[in-house]
Amino acid sequence: MPAATSGARPVRFRSAPQRPFWTLLVAALLAPLLSACGINAVPTYQERAQAAFAEVQNQYQRRADLIPNLVETVKGYARQEQDVLTAVVEARARATQTTIDAGQLTDPAAVQRFQEAQDGLSGALSRLLVSVEAYPDLKSNANFLALQSQLEGTENRIAVARRDYIEAVRVYNTELRTIPGRWIAAIFYGDAEPMAPFTARAGAETPPAVDFGK
Repeated sequence: MPAATSGARPVRFRSAPQRPFWTLLVAALLAPLLSACGINAVPTYQERAQAAFAEVQNQYQRRADLIPNLVETVKGYARQEQDVLTAVVEARARATQTTIDAGQLTDPAAVQRFQEAQDGLSGALSRLLVSVEAYPDLKSNANFLALQSQLEGTENRIAVARRDYIEAVRVYNTELRTIPGRWIAAIFYGDAEPMAPFTARAGAETPPAVDFGK
């Protein structure tokens, strides 16, 4: 006799839903187009500008770290320059207390406050360096000569870092204001905003004179 068949229905496994062919095709076609249009340009330029500003901060901090030793060295030879020394110390305090983070680079007022504090320190430091010309013993001091080299190098690095930041901001802001970057930012990076560059100050094209050896 033939075996009895069960009345249970066979189990059927459903296959995972497949995306329509046209969806995959459109995605495959759009990927290289979006890449060619520079879809990643906005965040890339933004990161570069923020990194350039971090280097500016790093060099300003390097200068601030040199100043206490410089002030103490000058004080040992030129106590009568107390007003100038006090001005440097106070300017350094303002500069180190006026901070800014990457998120504030789109705020022109915040960038201006930061720049003004650093420019104030540059001015006070320049006046101090002019005043030491009257003290030949100080100018021949070994510690002072070492500070000369370090400070001069730091001022040059500050100038380069500021220049690089200004250029990085220019590239980023141009991307946000021109086509297709403007469209891409509006669609994919709605929170992207132009950054504020530094503004030129009188004498900004050259670092402060720090040649103590003359």
